[in-house]
Amino acid sequence: MSLRTESFLVGLIGDGITSSLTPPMHEAEADAHGVRYLYRPVDLDALNLDGASAPALLDAAALLGFNAFNITHPCKQSIMEHLHELSDAARALGAVNCVVIHEDGTFYGDNTDYSGFIAGLKRGLPQVAEDPARLEHVVQLGAGGAGSATAYALCRLGVRRLSLFERDAAKAQGLAEQLGGLFPQTQIEVLTDDTLLIEALLEAQGLVNATPVGMHVHPGMPLSESVQAAGVLREGLWVADVIYLPQQTQLVRAARAAGCEVLTGGYMAVGQAVDAFRLFTGLEPNAERMAAHFEALIAAQQGVTNA
Repeated sequence: MSLRTESFLVGLIGDGITSSLTPPMHEAEADAHGVRYLYRPVDLDALNLDGASAPALLDAAALLGFNAFNITHPCKQSIMEHLHELSDAARALGAVNCVVIHEDGTFYGDNTDYSGFIAGLKRGLPQVAEDPARLEHVVQLGAGGAGSATAYALCRLGVRRLSLFERDAAKAQGLAEQLGGLFPQTQIEVLTDDTLLIEALLEAQGLVNATPVGMHVHPGMPLSESVQAAGVLREGLWVADVIYLPQQTQLVRAARAAGCEVLTGGYMAVGQAVDAFRLFTGLEPNAERMAAHFEALIAAQQGVTNA
């Protein structure tokens, strides 16, 4: 028998995550360290539950001896009210993607999405991450849990003007005000219609999709046909997608076809997994090894979720 102090029992709570590659990435890295580590997805969709069930799932997990959880859509923001302690980054972002369950049953929330995005951009598009001129103006689609992390990351990278496009204007305005207080040097604006989005994209150097549109469970294109028809995807624009199931989203394929430099969601996925593994175990992960394993997993899925 293995006690919670002698091994790691970890989970992932989210919608449509049964095919997530995070569990095998964590388990393989733990194997390399010679520790016992079991990572199970808790798919709300498969269980016919909604995001409101996450707090009850965490309470049950604490009783069952779980050590930690990754948290993803749609629970990154709503779960925060149920946590006892937050990291500075999670508090600033208003979202968590990691919860550590302490031995006394209390929950600690952290966020490795923002650091994972920064690491991914530096690894996948170093010519962008290291050139302030390529970060002058960036447009971001989405202001939810993932969007708060990528927007925070962009501000930390030194973006001078950040345009947030979100149908829920109140949500976008809240994020803009929150980030504006943290990064006064960044001009943050909210876009609420396609006309404003087109104008911003034609001026911007970068585009980030932080919406769930494009996921295997939420297929589609985050840009409307009228926006695409305006020629916003073009040479000179770099495009990053946070989605990695599949990696070749409609946005990624369209951006590549238009001559854009593209960062697929796998880069952020690996970056956040590296930081989460360190947080959950206290061990120092090998980032290159985890990236190589992720690429092998993606290759094995080609024709299925990566089509």
